[in-house]
Amino acid sequence: MYKIIYMYKSFTLLIIISFFAIFSSQELKSQSKSQAFEISKNLDIYATAFKELNKNYVDEIKPGELNTTALEAMLQSLDPYTVYIPESRVEDAKFITTGSYGGVGVSVIKRDEKIIISMISEKGPSNDVGLLVGDEIVSIDGKKLQGLKNKEISMLLKGQPGTAINLLINRFGEKDAFEQEVYRRTIQVESLPYYGMLDSTIAYLSLSSFTKNASQNVRNALQELEENNLQGLIFDLRENGGGLLGEAVNILNLFVGKNIEVVRTHSRLRDKNYIYKTQRQALDSVLPIVFLVDRNSASASEILSGAAQDLDRAVVMGERTFGKGLVQNVVPLSFNSQLKITIAKYYIPSGRCVQAIDYSHKDKNGKPIAVNDSLLKAFQTKNGRTVYEGRGIKPDVLMSPIELSDFSKMLIENYYIFDFSTAYRMAHDSILSADSFEVTDEIWESFSNYLDDRDLTYESELEKRLTELKDEAQKQGIYDDYKEVCENIQQKINAKKEGELDLNRNQIERILKTDLVSRYYYNKGIIIANLYQDKAINRAMELLQNTDEYKKLLKQE
Repeated sequence: MYKIIYMYKSFTLLIIISFFAIFSSQELKSQSKSQAFEISKNLDIYATAFKELNKNYVDEIKPGELNTTALEAMLQSLDPYTVYIPESRVEDAKFITTGSYGGVGVSVIKRDEKIIISMISEKGPSNDVGLLVGDEIVSIDGKKLQGLKNKEISMLLKGQPGTAINLLINRFGEKDAFEQEVYRRTIQVESLPYYGMLDSTIAYLSLSSFTKNASQNVRNALQELEENNLQGLIFDLRENGGGLLGEAVNILNLFVGKNIEVVRTHSRLRDKNYIYKTQRQALDSVLPIVFLVDRNSASASEILSGAAQDLDRAVVMGERTFGKGLVQNVVPLSFNSQLKITIAKYYIPSGRCVQAIDYSHKDKNGKPIAVNDSLLKAFQTKNGRTVYEGRGIKPDVLMSPIELSDFSKMLIENYYIFDFSTAYRMAHDSILSADSFEVTDEIWESFSNYLDDRDLTYESELEKRLTELKDEAQKQGIYDDYKEVCENIQQKINAKKEGELDLNRNQIERILKTDLVSRYYYNKGIIIANLYQDKAINRAMELLQNTDEYKKLLKQE
């Protein structure tokens, strides 16, 4: 115990000495004396409280966990992108920028305390040794997984390339569990999972992230595509949460000339203010382009699509984007930990910032607020089109997302489609190619028969609202006045539920097709299987084939 107390006395002294060392530098000169005193005072309070907790708390504390909790709680008062990264999660942070990690190449889900493989990397070691989506991982190196958190399971699966782990696997349809040794290796998640020609003149390119070398991958793909009679490009940024800002600048540089401003950052510190301009000649400055975006397109995706919109270089189509508008830097801390800090806001060529949430102002409940639409400032694109700041990037062509029916959601949430696909994969070694496979009447009948033994009861969104209405009416003592109306509504809901499988067949078939194809052709197969059933892609093709409409949207002569 003496050693522990001595350690914390040393820890306290170290914090205070470190503070004065830091603030004796030039950074101290930029701080007011009162602010410097406040920081010094509160660091002293924190260190003293930490020491007293260790000395007096009824149970033995875990210093590392306690410190991480304290740091995370402090940072939560700022924005969701300023985060503490302990040494144990540094590799996960690297993945965001490099797209690579050491592991076995699987994604898992926790289901009724069971750990189930939900996706396998085509080029990963787990695929090489024959693991399948739907396999249950019972233990890792003899360690049972029940009760472990997702982060803990992830740490067990990941590790130094070349090291081995032993997995105990339960497989659907097999009586006995089996052991499988897998050697970890570097898993590179492709930033550009698919590109190709949709017809004789229009190409499609899907970018999943802005990791290192993403721009070079796009350049190589574009050069290959231009060997065809390329007359239009659909550039898909849906579900792309961003990555490296510089990669977004370099990708836009493929389509616009040299020395054009793409984005600038504004910070309260002058040395964090930058202007990012294109550095090279364009690869193709006239190719018609449609960027597809959705509500999950963020950060670098918004810089690329937003700058292209501001420069009237491409049409943006889809849903309004996420609205991040903030730039982060990662700085090293002691003992191999890191701190990712929001250092600036970014502004695209028109001068607008796309940040949707103002984290510096909170409502009465302590939640950050969105700026009122009436206060959003208008800006002009290169050709004089009006665009607005905040709320992300508003597409030139808005498209509503496909809403799943309550019945379809129930099939997904109860894993009925997932489990059917697992059983199908065990019974069929192969299927047609991803671009040819369809859910046949035979497969549909098998799925329908599979559901016969499942509980398909569920509460629809309308039923949930009806229940809330009943509860409120009962609280106010007026339910009897509305009882007959509520019962009539419930009867109509029940009638609507009859035959929902056939009523939603088209939607369910597409979900089922996607899941089945993923079992044989992985992520790339999912993209290929949906190319010609995607309404956004079809609408983009129509637009690229209609030169007059395309130019009119951009106010081009």
